[in-house]
Amino acid sequence: MAQPVPADDASSFEAVCWFFDQSAERLRLEDSLREMMRQPWRELTVQVPVRLDNGQVKVLTGYRVQHNAARGPYKGGVRYHPQADLDEVRALASLMTWKTAVVDVPFGGAKGGVACDPSQFSQAELNRITRRYIQSISHIIGVNRDIPAPDLGTNAQVMAWMMDAYGQLHGYTPAIVTGKPVELGGSYGRESAPGRGLVNCLEEWARLTQYNLRGAKVLIQGFGQVGSWTARLIGNLGCVVTGVADIRGGIYNPHGLDIPRLLEYSRQAGTVVGFPDAEPVDGKTFLELPCDILIPAAIEHVIHEGNAPRIQARIVVEAANHPLTPVPTSSCGRRG
Repeated sequence: MAQPVPADDASSFEAVCWFFDQSAERLRLEDSLREMMRQPWRELTVQVPVRLDNGQVKVLTGYRVQHNAARGPYKGGVRYHPQADLDEVRALASLMTWKTAVVDVPFGGAKGGVACDPSQFSQAELNRITRRYIQSISHIIGVNRDIPAPDLGTNAQVMAWMMDAYGQLHGYTPAIVTGKPVELGGSYGRESAPGRGLVNCLEEWARLTQYNLRGAKVLIQGFGQVGSWTARLIGNLGCVVTGVADIRGGIYNPHGLDIPRLLEYSRQAGTVVGFPDAEPVDGKTFLELPCDILIPAAIEHVIHEGNAPRIQARIVVEAANHPLTPVPTSSCGRRG
């Protein structure tokens, strides 16, 4: 039975379940099996008190959702973001279950998060936040149980803190996290892997559809690990990056941006805003700029019923987790 398309104000988990139901319908899965596969196996909400550098104590909220481990240990990142909540983490954990299954790696799906803006904390404070979070969830993670990784707002340094905090409780356990620094046993190429994978997928799609990528104009929303590496590598396909946006705003040059210069500018300034030889663009209208390929590489639900009719891209390549709400997704096929 076809499920009604959720409205844009539906929760993240409701939206993800709708996508799941579309696939389950095609596979003709029994209702009881669908229900079991939808729901997480375990959810944990914890307090994360942290002493700030000024001596005050702030209490944050942390989450770890273990969605399904039928295929192996739970696997999924930990994000530090102001909008992190149980529903969002639940949705992302569900997506991890399907991603690990689709690429046939022996893991299940999980996700974690702390509701905070990492840019508002010092490195010492982030260290303390990370250690307290790991102490609070350490009883449900482990090398053969649940393995965290970086996500939005976290990086290799945060993974190093996690590894050390877990090791203080359980002994030296470098395999407790992935995405840690190479010096601590991390993998070469880990930082570039998501962006490289996206570019490889785009290249293969173009080969199968005989789409000419040379000269294609690209917009990238999000200039973190995924977005910046995509910008570095997509030029190898002959594409031209004409616009980039981050949390502070966007920039646009219809003739193309100098990506090496932009990477250095962003590293020093902490944003792409203000980059010379480019027009400033409001982040809210960035996605509506003219382009051939649009790559949302930031947060969820950025393409929705309100802006989808004004999206000019011919191709949307999803680098972020479910950047489209169900309404525009259901209409994409009709628009071609």
